[in-house]
Amino acid sequence: MSQPSATGLPAPAPSPGVLAAFEGAKGFMPVHEGLALYAAAVEAGRLGLPLLEVGTYCGRSTVLLADAGRAAGVTVVTVDHHRGSEEQQPGWEYHDPETVDPELGVMDTLPAFRRTLHRAGLEEHVVAVVGRSPQVAAVWARPLGLVFVDGGHTDAHANADYEGWAPRLAPGGLLVIHDVFPDPADGGQAPYRVWLRAVASGDFDEVRTVDSLRVLRRR
Repeated sequence: MSQPSATGLPAPAPSPGVLAAFEGAKGFMPVHEGLALYAAAVEAGRLGLPLLEVGTYCGRSTVLLADAGRAAGVTVVTVDHHRGSEEQQPGWEYHDPETVDPELGVMDTLPAFRRTLHRAGLEEHVVAVVGRSPQVAAVWARPLGLVFVDGGHTDAHANADYEGWAPRLAPGGLLVIHDVFPDPADGGQAPYRVWLRAVASGDFDEVRTVDSLRVLRRR
């Protein structure tokens, strides 16, 4: 069921099939945060500009962005090197042995991502860019309607994602940051510090908070 938005109207929600594809994909975003991301993508899609995600992993959140992009007639771009972030490496908490390439012995989440999109029927609505976020941002010139930052959670990676992509947002575009935890006991602090940086910049207005998901609008 749709939850009320800030306007009092029901927030947009994906179809049951798309939501099932989201829930069936590998990933870490809970449903209620996914629904908030979807609502932001629907809103941003009205600008008629591409929606961009940093941090694809296996495509869990990409499914929601792609469905919103399909409805708006805009392309979704998702950027990831597909070798896993720091906490997903062997020996760390979020490591999944199924994402390891059996021949090379290194992580490769690209096959799982492609399966996710195929099962959701959304392949044609997504451009997957395999590469490191700063390098891709350096050659990107087109304005964006949404930037979803959910890549590496070190300060170096999170700040590079913000510096590389936030300037590409069109006025009125939405910056969405995931895993924002003010309390260190709840998680890493790099996304939280990036959120503080965005707020302090004067370039953004805060739109909404849904647990660890923060949405800001470019002035």
